[in-house]
Amino acid sequence: MSYLRSMILLFSVLLAVSTQALSGPLNINTADASVLAEVIDGVGERKAVAIVQYRETHGPFASVDELANVKGIGMKTVENNRGSLTVISPRP
Repeated sequence: MSYLRSMILLFSVLLAVSTQALSGPLNINTADASVLAEVIDGVGERKAVAIVQYRETHGPFASVDELANVKGIGMKTVENNRGSLTVISPRP
C-alpha cells in the first residue's frame, strides 16, 4: 500500500472516531468493530469483533447492559463505558 493510501486510510479512521466523539454516545447497534474498539475502553479489536458477531447472531441490543452477554465483556467494562454508549435500534 502506498504511503498516500495509508495516510488517507488513517485520516478516514481518525475522522470517523472524532466525528463519533463529537456526536454523542456510540450506538452499539450500528457501530462497526473498528469504531467499537476505538471508543469502548477495555475493548480491543478481538472483543469488538465478538460484539458485532453477537449482534448479528442475536439481533440488536435492547440495552447497554446486554453487552455483558458478549464473551469477554463483563459488567465492569459496561459500567466504565456506560456514559459513552447508547442503544438505538437500526431501521429495517
